[in-house]
Amino acid sequence: MTRAEAWEIVCEFVKNDALRRHAVAVETCVHAYARRFEQEGREVDVEKWSVTALLHDFDWEIHPQAPDHPMKGEAILKERGVDDEIRRAILSHAQYSGVARESLLEKTLFACDELAGFLTAVSYVKPGRSIQEVDTRSVRKKMKDKAFARAVNREDIVQGAAEMGVDLDEHIAFCIEAMQANAEELGLAGLPQSES
Repeated sequence: MTRAEAWEIVCEFVKNDALRRHAVAVETCVHAYARRFEQEGREVDVEKWSVTALLHDFDWEIHPQAPDHPMKGEAILKERGVDDEIRRAILSHAQYSGVARESLLEKTLFACDELAGFLTAVSYVKPGRSIQEVDTRSVRKKMKDKAFARAVNREDIVQGAAEMGVDLDEHIAFCIEAMQANAEELGLAGLPQSES
């Protein structure tokens, strides 16, 4: 499956712009890791990683409750001929699915999912509403504030970095940098100068 085909599925099922941007934010982080691993000489299918990240929450609007998401969504993807490896990674990103994260793709998707959402939330409370204003220190500070972005599971962020074998601060910084490079598409480029 190509990225364009995956995006068609996302647009078919996801009508909410924020959820579409979340899919792209997770893809941005996962894709950056895929490129990094490829440069390190690891066997990585960069497009497959992008497709997986784009599709990971495609069924959220039609199955907003656990355990329907992503289990019922996986069946839809299977029907459409989506690769086993992609479907397994999507299942493994849900803690309650019973599918253990084993591959590097599975671990990376899990590590980037909640963090991408959290980085977006931190961007929105910056004066210019921009990912360019976000740094690791401010993210770590916001992680301690339980009232902030309540829906984001901090334990998943910490566990995700640990499962990848990456220092948490390095993981946060890496994902910030990836999202900064794609700020326009993510809607995180900030307010026009006159508004900020």
